[in-house]
Amino acid sequence: MKTLDITLSSAGTKEFVNIVSRYPFDADLRSGRFLVDAKSLLGVLSLDLSKVLVLEIHEDECDELVTDLEKFTA
Repeated sequence: MKTLDITLSSAGTKEFVNIVSRYPFDADLRSGRFLVDAKSLLGVLSLDLSKVLVLEIHEDECDELVTDLEKFTA
């Protein structure tokens, strides 16, 4: 499992979800005690986007996804 700190705005949320959805492995987004599927637009929009979020990728070989998400890393 790999974790990344992510910052999102409501405008960039759809792009973030589209990128994560292209990959076959599971990914969760955490904000405090709340955890949602990172591939769910509605779930991601339910989080407090003013805070730094933690992306938990449930795969060890995910370098390509990490590269694709560089613009969202905190």
